[in-house]
Amino acid sequence: MAIVPPKSRRWQTLLAHAFLISLCAAVVFPFLVVLSVSLRPGNFASGSLIPSSISLEHWRYVLGLPYVRPDGTIIEPDLPVLRWLWNSVKVALWSGVVTLALSTTAAYALARLRFAGRKHLLTGLMLMQMFPAVLALVALYAIFDRLGTAFPAIGLNTHWALVLAYSGGIAGHVWTLKGYYDTLPQEIEEAARVDGASTWQTFRRVLLPMALPILVVVFLLAFIGAIIEYPVASVLLTQQDLLTLAVGSKLFVHEHSFRWGDFAAAALLSGLPITVVFLLAQRWMISGLAAGGVKG
Repeated sequence: MAIVPPKSRRWQTLLAHAFLISLCAAVVFPFLVVLSVSLRPGNFASGSLIPSSISLEHWRYVLGLPYVRPDGTIIEPDLPVLRWLWNSVKVALWSGVVTLALSTTAAYALARLRFAGRKHLLTGLMLMQMFPAVLALVALYAIFDRLGTAFPAIGLNTHWALVLAYSGGIAGHVWTLKGYYDTLPQEIEEAARVDGASTWQTFRRVLLPMALPILVVVFLLAFIGAIIEYPVASVLLTQQDLLTLAVGSKLFVHEHSFRWGDFAAAALLSGLPITVVFLLAQRWMISGLAAGGVKG
């Protein structure tokens, strides 16, 4: 006998589907608008969603290729967009690696070791992540300005300064990793120690392989956070060839020139690295995100 759901349940299902479709449309619509602006001839932000004519002049510009306008004028790109994209990817990759190295070891110490002040340290980390990095811009500029006099490689207008600045915001990642470590059985690590493994060998060969999903998630969050970050990068980097794409894109829109088409193409270009990383890491993302919040 077929089971027919009550009418109230059917309406709930229809409303749920309508809400999800509306949510997807609200998320996709801004992307379609940006894509439309990048394909319109000229630099106009307003217009129909479907361009009357398709032009690749903005994409040729951000890719560093000269193009010819309808009046015959040859336009040579004057801004190094691809270099900015490479700078963003490089800084994001190193930030992800350094953040992962620091947060995994710190979370292991807080999850497995017992020492004086451990609970106070956890509380302090929670309080630290409540304050945005924008509040520390003056301090960051002063610190790296002073460091640059002694160690030019990590001073102002260096990518290593930006990597170190981003790596300082690991409090949230430490809490995420600690919650995941707490879900892993300690008996496996104790068995490894009985077999003669040291604490470092247990951490590297036993715990880290089991925590691979959450490690991928932490790297992904650090990568995305670094590649889209603007305030800190705009303060520490001022030379044009060292800018990240988030900071360099501001040069398309200033007081006397609004190059919306070029800006839209650069914005879409900046999403390619994030998309590639998402595709590579998607098999670990769901399990890592779900398990990270099971136990704190």
